[in-house]
Amino acid sequence: MRLLTGGVDLFAAMVVAMDAAQHEVLLETYIFAFAGAGADVAHALMRAAQRGVRVCVVVDGVGTGELPAVWADQFAQVGVQVRVYAPAVGLGFWLPSRWRRLHRKLCVVDTTVVFCGGINILDDYLDPHVQGLLTAPRLDYAVSVRGPLVVAARATMAQLWSRIEAVRELRSQDLGSALDALRGAKQRLHLPARGETQLVLRDNVRHRAHIERTYRKAIGASRQDIIVASAYFFPGLRLRRALLMAARRGVRVRLLLQGQYEYFLPYRAARQLYGQLMAAGVEIYEYHASYLHAKVAVIDGKWLTVGSSNLDPFSLLLAREANVVAHDAQMAQALQASLVSAIEQGAVRVDPHAYLHRGWRERAVDALASALLRFGVFLTGKRY
Repeated sequence: MRLLTGGVDLFAAMVVAMDAAQHEVLLETYIFAFAGAGADVAHALMRAAQRGVRVCVVVDGVGTGELPAVWADQFAQVGVQVRVYAPAVGLGFWLPSRWRRLHRKLCVVDTTVVFCGGINILDDYLDPHVQGLLTAPRLDYAVSVRGPLVVAARATMAQLWSRIEAVRELRSQDLGSALDALRGAKQRLHLPARGETQLVLRDNVRHRAHIERTYRKAIGASRQDIIVASAYFFPGLRLRRALLMAARRGVRVRLLLQGQYEYFLPYRAARQLYGQLMAAGVEIYEYHASYLHAKVAVIDGKWLTVGSSNLDPFSLLLAREANVVAHDAQMAQALQASLVSAIEQGAVRVDPHAYLHRGWRERAVDALASALLRFGVFLTGKRY
């Protein structure tokens, strides 16, 4: 397993793997942006397809939507197959049932290597919410893994592709093809239950709470140190209680959260939780050097997870997510060193005294944001 920091590391490794591909490249991403380094990945996909490699790409209907016409045409000409997960069309998008997005970031090449993390196909210095370049690269992580876990990743990606194809065929009234696709979608996933490295999924059928339970179990077993970096942080009661109990029994708990925010509501809702956490001894750091997009954790210098799942209702209750979880001291310590560096060089610790004495307007905004976020969860019919 190899730790990859930012798109600089990830895209270079993906391009090398794609250029060596002989049979198949599968890619899933929430955002596929073709400017800057994203174009490097797009060109690698096209080169693979031109060599006769089967190339299948799934993008989210909200995060990406329909591809730009020029790229869609180029992909079609060389045989790159692209599907849009749950296209955002019409007023139906505003129904809570349509908030279930494809948020995982996975790439499998030749059943040889899988890339998994929180990094979209988006240049480190570009952001959809900012004009021009960012002054510092977005902070995010991924891993590349070889071995049995690759088979599990390919299985879940193939299953999703089959389901999307079945829906396409039904809409085109091709019942025979739809039935063939559904047979592929019904294949049972064989995810590794034990072992040093696991692929942990979240979906709305068989794996509804696997990622959250994995976090809670690891936090509950912690003895010395926990570092969690989460771009969007609004954990439910059980996960929050696990962090509180760890801090109260003497475990050092550090949270690295957004300081520069992209969305006002989740940022302010997260701040509503700070008081309870800091009262138990949790250290909270807000990252200001650039945008924080990481979804990772390290516990006791030997357990780690890297993936697409934030610790918020969107990830833990609604979206399709994928995390790699490992017991690997060398990898855990490498990730911990990177996070400690980000804390020391790019973040500011939230002062408990200043937080407790913030003005009434700030308190009101935090409370309102929290209430709105909880109401959104209520609309989905979920308990959180």
